[in-house]
Amino acid sequence: MESVYQHVLGREFPKLQPELRAYFGLHAGSGKYGIGQGIFDVAGCPAWFARPAFRLTALENAFFPEYSSRVPFTIRNYPHLDPFGRSSLTARREIDFGTALRVFEDTTSLSDGRLTDYVGRHRRMATALTCSVSDDGRMRMVSSATRIYAGLRIPVPDAVGALAFVEQWWDADVGRFRISSRVVHRQLGTLLVYAGAFDYRLEAFDGTLPPEAQPRRWEERT
Repeated sequence: MESVYQHVLGREFPKLQPELRAYFGLHAGSGKYGIGQGIFDVAGCPAWFARPAFRLTALENAFFPEYSSRVPFTIRNYPHLDPFGRSSLTARREIDFGTALRVFEDTTSLSDGRLTDYVGRHRRMATALTCSVSDDGRMRMVSSATRIYAGLRIPVPDAVGALAFVEQWWDADVGRFRISSRVVHRQLGTLLVYAGAFDYRLEAFDGTLPPEAQPRRWEERT
């Protein structure tokens, strides 16, 4: 069985750093989930004008309004089948700003050879996720084509929406994973950022999401 990332990367997957192949290789039959703990050098919303809106999205376990340095975080990655039978990976991040513990959660599902990333506790926002491998074996991901599910499926054109860029790699000098992520609006600039390093390990997993990782609702539409 392949992970969702193996499937979309195909022949590119073996070009990832070996440590990244283990990280992104978890699938529903792995019998394992991943847990990472580390420090973001910087995390949050650098755009002051976006923070009021992000206070609302934080209630949905999506984006968050804080902006700080040296922020501890934990991420848990659960490979599973979603209720519609799709190969999926649910990620739950807990980000400790001291004054607030924020949760950022999403589920990435494979459908018709493409990845859709559903964000928030009600999974009401989704993006198209594309993956590539850099020349030096780093994973690069871009989220685009945002749509909102508020009864209807409401597409948000990239021209007026935001794009998310993620790069992850293994830093052999320190023996840790590193990640850099930015959400960028074409007109307004960087709205969200987090970047840092973390340790990662695998634990036994029966394929059933724990209660805290279960979304309030699932979304089948892509």
